[in-house]
Amino acid sequence: MIQITIPATAEQTETVEDALLDLGAISVMLRDAGDYPLLEPLPGETPLWPDTLVTGLFGPDADIPGLTAALARALGLEPARIHHEILPDQDWVRACMDDFKPIRFGERLWIVPTWHEAPDPRAVNIRLDPGLAFGTGTHPTTAMCLGWLDRHAPVDQEVLDYGCGSGILAIGALALGARHAWGVDIDPQAMTATRENAERNGIAPERLHAALPDALPDEIRFDLTMANILAGPLIALAPALGRRTRAGGRIILAGLLDRQAEEVASAHEPWFEMSVADRQDGWTLLQGVRRVNAP
Repeated sequence: MIQITIPATAEQTETVEDALLDLGAISVMLRDAGDYPLLEPLPGETPLWPDTLVTGLFGPDADIPGLTAALARALGLEPARIHHEILPDQDWVRACMDDFKPIRFGERLWIVPTWHEAPDPRAVNIRLDPGLAFGTGTHPTTAMCLGWLDRHAPVDQEVLDYGCGSGILAIGALALGARHAWGVDIDPQAMTATRENAERNGIAPERLHAALPDALPDEIRFDLTMANILAGPLIALAPALGRRTRAGGRIILAGLLDRQAEEVASAHEPWFEMSVADRQDGWTLLQGVRRVNAP
């Protein structure tokens, strides 16, 4: 296989991607050319890095000089800015699968891809594959949430996973003893992924409800509320998450950079006694206990 890579700004990315596809690329991949964190987008949004590497994958018989010349003409680039690499033959599906291995969080909790044997059959093993929605446990924000759940098993609790993505946190809570969980997300794909992952892990439908935010019944209050999304929505949702959590209940908030932690914590202080639970690779996990006399 032949890989052709072109650097682009956010404004140029779509044009470069279209040019590669027009010339027969089998697939196109976008990567960060700098060190700019990018989290899960809102539905309908396609946020891009300021500087992006756009890579097209072509078959082994592709005409490299011809492709380079055609791309240079189409994009108005110097040919020297267009880089190519000949990739060794391999089983691409197997290579992708090999990138995802079982991961342990805390003492008991494992995320295990379906094609792997569980390293410890006696552990709490969640079967989860890379799929449609954000959240396989590999990102520090998700990893810190799972580690927190392992340390604070929500036995017999009612749990809310707001911004559930793949459902990984709700399923983890149920596997660790929660009574019921609600997985809420604004993306309908997340509903599909959550239900499929719950079924894969033997979670009965009546124990995990996947729903859009408007479908969450007003009267339900939760012992544990989890939200692994973005700092902006976490701030905006503070009153709603405070109202949804019972007095004395707990909250964990993730998806925020270290520099955003103070602002997010302050937004939730009227309802929760907030503190830092964990930090990892520039990301912060906040935790809180619901105040008895909060509004």
